[in-house]
Amino acid sequence: MFLLVGLGNPGSKYARNRHNIGFMAVDEIARQYNFGAERSRLQGLAREGVIDTEAGPQKIILVKPQTFMNESGRCVGGFMTFHKIPLTKVIVYYDEVELTPGRCRVKVGGGTAGHNGLRSIVSQSGAGFKRVRLGVGHPGREKMLSHVLDDFSSSEMTWVENLCDAVARTTPLLLEDKHDAFQTKVSTLAPPPPVPAWLRGGSNDAG
Repeated sequence: MFLLVGLGNPGSKYARNRHNIGFMAVDEIARQYNFGAERSRLQGLAREGVIDTEAGPQKIILVKPQTFMNESGRCVGGFMTFHKIPLTKVIVYYDEVELTPGRCRVKVGGGTAGHNGLRSIVSQSGAGFKRVRLGVGHPGREKMLSHVLDDFSSSEMTWVENLCDAVARTTPLLLEDKHDAFQTKVSTLAPPPPVPAWLRGGSNDAG
């Protein structure tokens, strides 16, 4: 069994925030693979389903922590404990300011780069989970908080929806640990938009 976690803040006020792109990604996975109805459990909104892979069908729990971003680890740790899911079967989707908008990269373990949702999960359960980093761009340190808590513009939502669609469609590759193939396929299906002038030189797409 896999635990797929989208990071974000609960409530309609935050629904279109850049910080909530993790929620958007797992919602699209649930939609494409016809997951069950969303239920409130263990401080999160959870849905269950099955995704077919070359290795066979994989049972999945999707969860959106409802603890607010800074306390995401309490919800994630609760699901891991209750369902006996190891850290190696946890995949977290989140906004990554160190990637330009529309980029997607996969990373296993490592630091948190100041992301409070990741920091909470690491402090609760450890660092060895898989991260799906969804680029939202870096506006400069002084504008960081307002950037991630601002809504995506209507024009930005085009690439956001395309990216979430591509991430969902290629989920089987991710479950099979085919990280390079996953990243390549996502980039092919959803090419990143031109980098806005205000972000040029402000993000690092390495890693």
